[in-house]
Amino acid sequence: MADRPYPQEWSEWWTYLAEGLHGRCRWRLPIVIFGMLFAGGRRTVTSWLRAAGITRGFADYYYFIAAVGRAAQTLAERLFLLLQDQLPKQSRWLFAIDDTPTKRYGPKVQGAGIHHNPTPGPADAKFVYGHIWVTLAWVVRHASWGTIGLPLRAMMYVRQKDIPKLPRQLKWSFQTKLQQAAQMIQWLGQLARASGIAVWMVADGAYAKRPVLKAGLIADVVLVSRLRKDAALYTLPPMPKPGENPRRGRKPKYGTRRISLYRRAGQKRGWQTIDCVQYNKEETKTYKSFLATYHPAYGMIRVVIVQEDDGPEYFFCTDPAASVREILETFADRAAIEQDFHDVKEVWGAGQQQLRDLWANIGAYHLNLWIHSLVELWAWRKTKAVLCNRRACPWDDPKRRPSHADRRKALRCTFFDAQLLAAIDIRPIPRKILAFAKRLLRLVA
Repeated sequence: MADRPYPQEWSEWWTYLAEGLHGRCRWRLPIVIFGMLFAGGRRTVTSWLRAAGITRGFADYYYFIAAVGRAAQTLAERLFLLLQDQLPKQSRWLFAIDDTPTKRYGPKVQGAGIHHNPTPGPADAKFVYGHIWVTLAWVVRHASWGTIGLPLRAMMYVRQKDIPKLPRQLKWSFQTKLQQAAQMIQWLGQLARASGIAVWMVADGAYAKRPVLKAGLIADVVLVSRLRKDAALYTLPPMPKPGENPRRGRKPKYGTRRISLYRRAGQKRGWQTIDCVQYNKEETKTYKSFLATYHPAYGMIRVVIVQEDDGPEYFFCTDPAASVREILETFADRAAIEQDFHDVKEVWGAGQQQLRDLWANIGAYHLNLWIHSLVELWAWRKTKAVLCNRRACPWDDPKRRPSHADRRKALRCTFFDAQLLAAIDIRPIPRKILAFAKRLLRLVA
């Protein structure tokens, strides 16, 4: 497998990532990534190894995936630096954080438990058995394709009642989802501090709580999220009157009067309109905006009320100087991480690996995240003609942006073309046979 030709950039990327692993096993990473790219059917680890041509010593690869799980933070840091070097320079960085479940089967899967199901489906299944992953993704905007999410790192959430089921040698300690999110925000702040670029974080209202807001304040990360309509907001602290001697002691940080979001949204005066880009479309929004103090945020925030067809929605930003356009567009960009969850499960088969060891499950999930980001990075500077061909699907919308599955298929074809060109260099192939081989490879991809 090592003598196969690959695209130059991919060889450089996975060599760089593999340096975060121990020297005795880092050579296995390109083989596993290659198998993930070409695996078909149910995406078990066995299908990965079968696609990579591994028939001997396959048991060692299961231990290798567990080693990847233990080194997930180190490899995520290397992926972050790789993306920072390859992506266009930005005025500020935007990250999204959220959690998602992956279904599992079997009673002896370490770390699995019964969790709330966010997507019940037609069966209306309110609960799901499997793993919960608190995931962090880098959100970037492409000039042609709009907002794209690049997953970096995840942490497995294990319920406190399920921890006694884990082996003692794991020494697994309980953390809430908010604590895990706060830990990743602090980790991100340490990585971004050296760059000197402002870092923003967008999350759903479930993560707009004190532990996360405190971590963002310490790491100098601006948070944008939803706001409950019954949130305990207060006015700004009173300012000293002209000519009045300032009082001794610490200045007040919070106001004394309570602000009712419900009443402010019901008032007919004070509404304004603004044009912004949401979900890759130009939208005109009717809004109100004001400053308030919020105890969970440890100070002043910018509040935005948006009037929608089904009622008002409430957002906030921990940076009081942020504009309304920035807040609305940032929260709309949170949809990128939801699309990542869909692609990681549907395209790469996250959760299908049939692993029982806790660290092996962590390693397999991170491998699915990282190959998703690498495929998006490879396709960043590619044209639409390279990434998808609509001639075989005349019923498809020609204006639709290439999906992640289209990008993966284009990368597969690039691998096949590299190997075909290498075969041509060895011995010339007639044009008819070459054209037939290319059509056949497109069908395989």
